[in-house]
Amino acid sequence: MYIKLLLRLLFGYVRIEIEGYYVERFINICTSRKLLIWNIKREKGVKLYLNIGIQDFKNLSEIARKTNCKVKILKKKGIPFFLNRYKKRKIFALFLILVFCSIYVSSKYVWNVEIRVENNLTVEHIVEDLEDAGISKGILKSKIDTEQIINEIRLKRDDIAWMGIDIEGTNVIVNIVKADNSPEIINNTDYCNIIASKAGIITKITAQNGTAMVQVGDTVQEGDILIAGFMEGKYTEPRYVHSLGEVEAKVWYEQTKEVKYKEDIYTKTGEVENKYEIHLNSYSIKLYKNISEFEFYQTNREEKNLKLFSDFYLPISIIKITNQEMKKETKTYTLEEATNKGIEELSKQIEETIPYLENITGKNVKTVEGENSVVVTVTYEVVESIGESQKIE
Repeated sequence: MYIKLLLRLLFGYVRIEIEGYYVERFINICTSRKLLIWNIKREKGVKLYLNIGIQDFKNLSEIARKTNCKVKILKKKGIPFFLNRYKKRKIFALFLILVFCSIYVSSKYVWNVEIRVENNLTVEHIVEDLEDAGISKGILKSKIDTEQIINEIRLKRDDIAWMGIDIEGTNVIVNIVKADNSPEIINNTDYCNIIASKAGIITKITAQNGTAMVQVGDTVQEGDILIAGFMEGKYTEPRYVHSLGEVEAKVWYEQTKEVKYKEDIYTKTGEVENKYEIHLNSYSIKLYKNISEFEFYQTNREEKNLKLFSDFYLPISIIKITNQEMKKETKTYTLEEATNKGIEELSKQIEETIPYLENITGKNVKTVEGENSVVVTVTYEVVESIGESQKIE
């Protein structure tokens, strides 16, 4: 008996609860089938508690069905269950080790590049230039030579006055100060010419200091010298001066646009669908079906990098894809309507670029009719000052 109990302990046993009106019959069937049960306790006539080995427990379902009794496991005992719990802990410990190893390895790489430009200005194509120079997601931090990268980009671009690179955690912070693109300031004592800032026909020229090189009615191109920074007398040698004067010219602003007789117009309906992607470094996991529910839609993508701390980014990002449903309507224009539409749009574009609208002296419209569209060209004639100072080196 004790040997059997010891074997049950080694191979495992369970303490169960049996409930029903025929618990006596349940016990008798177990005894007749030589199932080892022990530590039997009865409660209120319809409940019974006992221990039984794992192998014998597998046979209880048939007996419970015959006697119309319910069987419930209360406890699990023995070495097999102990080893199973230990196994789960071992897997958990192994999982923690893998997580810490992954975090340690990830800490050696760059997983986020943050670009900060003074005064929140924009620097075009800076991301591409940084990638070409060696800063991108997934690169080893030990391979980043900040001084070399700064020098390379500064030599390549003249719109950056200062640049600094800091590596914090798995985050690279690129600080940029844009160069001041304001015109060069020329002192009154500097020798200079007055040149044409754009092409045009001279309508007025007054040289207060210097020598006029053009006359009213002359056509000039951008960069031509209008008032030279020198003066000479009948009996004196030429001498350099700081040229001063006023030059006005007729200039032209022109824009061309093709307007189709049929135009598809898309408007938002207000319906939105959100989809998500998980990016693991260079791998992408889509959590949605490729086909959208909408026939026409506008898509916006928003990426959020996951991080543990303020500057410890992980090689994991979540992409939120928002599709906004659009309603398509086809509008048909007559030749006159298409022409007027083109004139209105082009006029608005041109007038936004003219410094002073009161200087407009003429407006011309040309059209070229086609089978499916009309090409509209709008030209504004403007009289404006075109002289700008250029230092004589």
